Amino acid sequence: MSTWEGDQGYPVTPRKTPLNWLRVIVRGSVLFVLVFGGLLLLLLLRLLERPLCGLQRPVTPNITRFVCRNAFRVMGIRFEISGQPMRGQGAIVANHGSWLDIFSLNAAQSVYFVSKAEVAKWPGIGWLAKATGTVFINRNRAEAAAQKAVFQERLNAGHELLFFPEGTSSDGQRILPFKSTLFAAFFEDGLREYLRIQPVTVHYHAPQGADVRFYGWWGDMEFASHLLGVLAAPRQGRVKLTYHAPVAVQDFPDRKALAFHCEQAVRGGFEAV
Repeated sequence: MSTWEGDQGYPVTPRKTPLNWLRVIVRGSVLFVLVFGGLLLLLLLRLLERPLCGLQRPVTPNITRFVCRNAFRVMGIRFEISGQPMRGQGAIVANHGSWLDIFSLNAAQSVYFVSKAEVAKWPGIGWLAKATGTVFINRNRAEAAAQKAVFQERLNAGHELLFFPEGTSSDGQRILPFKSTLFAAFFEDGLREYLRIQPVTVHYHAPQGADVRFYGWWGDMEFASHLLGVLAAPRQGRVKLTYHAPVAVQDFPDRKALAFHCEQAVRGGFEAV
């Protein structure tokens, strides 16, 4: 699968001072305890939740939301929300600019990411994704029917599925064209009649004086070095989520029309900030 590459190269990583490393140690230690302590609690509760509730997760998503919201407090990043997150069955589509999207979109509401299968094998992120109920898919037509069945099962369980229609991450300073392929699943019989889609704009604002792409994570950038850069920053910026009005799938003639509408909504929210 191809990844986005900008024409400006990657941001230059400043050399870390002893004070920078102290921030990494302090913030990183607290973040580690928060994330993996929350993960342990979540897994323990799932031992009870799974046999009692099956696919439904009435308790553990609250742990995920607590961890993600407080992760921003630990890192010192301001978290803002505009608009109203959708309630009930449906799917969310958002732009993709950073690994921080996982924390951003989980901090606001209970969502279940739809991700490419390779993510399940990534150290750290893969474990967290599995534990929090991420749906892993292989993007090929041969598995379309199976994927539709999985989507329908999860939606019927009351899950809100979250998709990144751009297909890859960018530098967090632009919206890439939305691919309409994944939208095809929304038009399957049994889904299009009741499914609603809510576009969400995720916008990162870099710390004062830093490269505007500071929080962007794309291409061949290493996760560990990017994480260290965020933790080391003496000043932090902010992330803003803009929730747009949900739309009914059945109000659109086809997947391309729906993808276009969602892209325009997300792009409009990005440009309005």
